[in-house]
Amino acid sequence: MTEKMLKFVHLEQKYPHKREASERRTDFNEIYEAFEDDKAADQASRCSQCGVPFCQAHCPLYNNIPDWLRLTTEGRLEEAYAISAATNNMPEVTGRICPQDRLCEGNCVIEQSTHGAVTIGSVEKYITDTAFANGWVKAPKPAKENGMSVGIIGGGPGGMAAAEQLRLKGYEVHIYDRYDRMGGLLVYGIPGFKLEKDVVERRVKLLEEGGVIMHTEFEVGRDATLDDLRKKHDSILIATGVYKARELKLPGAGLGNVYPALEYLTTSNRHGLGDKVPAYEDGTLNAKDKNVVVIGGGDTAMDCVRTAIRQGAKSVKCLYRRDRANMPGSQREVANAEEEGVEFVWLTNPEAFVGDDKVTGVRAVKMRLGAPDAGGRQSPEVIEGSSYTMDADMVILALGFEPEDLPTLFDAPELGVSRWGTVKIDFRTMMTNLDGVFAAGDIARGASLVVWAIRDGRDAADRIDEYLLARKEAAA
Repeated sequence: MTEKMLKFVHLEQKYPHKREASERRTDFNEIYEAFEDDKAADQASRCSQCGVPFCQAHCPLYNNIPDWLRLTTEGRLEEAYAISAATNNMPEVTGRICPQDRLCEGNCVIEQSTHGAVTIGSVEKYITDTAFANGWVKAPKPAKENGMSVGIIGGGPGGMAAAEQLRLKGYEVHIYDRYDRMGGLLVYGIPGFKLEKDVVERRVKLLEEGGVIMHTEFEVGRDATLDDLRKKHDSILIATGVYKARELKLPGAGLGNVYPALEYLTTSNRHGLGDKVPAYEDGTLNAKDKNVVVIGGGDTAMDCVRTAIRQGAKSVKCLYRRDRANMPGSQREVANAEEEGVEFVWLTNPEAFVGDDKVTGVRAVKMRLGAPDAGGRQSPEVIEGSSYTMDADMVILALGFEPEDLPTLFDAPELGVSRWGTVKIDFRTMMTNLDGVFAAGDIARGASLVVWAIRDGRDAADRIDEYLLARKEAAA
């Protein structure tokens, strides 16, 4: 047995309760409280440094994971952070919220050999938090200004990543966002127990220190049209994300206390940030002492059920029409929710919402998985005569998000969109049908992961730079 393996076995023997927690894939802080620096190094040392790094290949950012794990093992944390940050504009965020069990960790060679994956996300979080604590993280300041400006519509992860990359290239960068804080869903959509809001604020402040100009509570279409911004800047990037909730058209859907997930999560997050939120304070959007039913099977549904538990709900049920194996959300999140007391009602679909003015129950029907659809996924089928009603004082619809009508919102009817409402782009150049106007993230690809938004933002910054430099050269 190698020295590294012996050291790891020693730590597992010393902290057996932490080993059990690690095996259950619980929260980073729960695993790392006892191990601190040693645990990060020992987790990193478990990396086999395989010749074909599947972890890296399955990271949307193609993050050089084996190299920064090796440097962490050797205690060279500043270098580890530098390598991580070379491909990722916010590793402190992805380390906390990425579904690593579906990406890097799920494809770890050690995981495939049934020995349990290296906790890559936790190590990523650790080295980045250490980098911030030691002042290794610097504001994006260019060596030279290039005299051109770019306007970015949307201050979420895609817009922030693009802003940093463009600023480093010497552009004057302006971010326009409709909310009173930058960060988008990082601030208002993802709960604070998964992503602390000061972590996002810290990254926003770095951008400001680097010279990125922020315009909060700015709505394109109200405060300026898209054409106004095109005249002001050399190029525009649309990185608004997708916020429109998918509707569930069932009898009783208009009853009181039936809410879209984002409205519920935004209210909770604003309260956590210290804002005065009447809908939370009067109990309207507060799950305390209520029977809560969440409909949906993705990561947003998991955020809702776990938030409701923390608010002191009487009971929390999650309805999903397929089984656990077919749930689109992170299995790690499902396990966390179960440990916290959430009841999952598998193979169940809502038929109607019951009540007079306010919802008092959900009428549901049992399902079974039938023949596979065109994509190979088994289609759910109704089991006749299996309807029943469950109590519900609050129903939260977590069915995903769709794009808003940007041509109308931006007063830009000429902006091309797909039949799904996403902004049409040439995926090689990332440009829309409007010259000099680009799009990135969920508004172009559809609702996806934060890590993909970061990747798209970085790619868009490169495409914008290529476009503007070519235009400048042609005009010379």
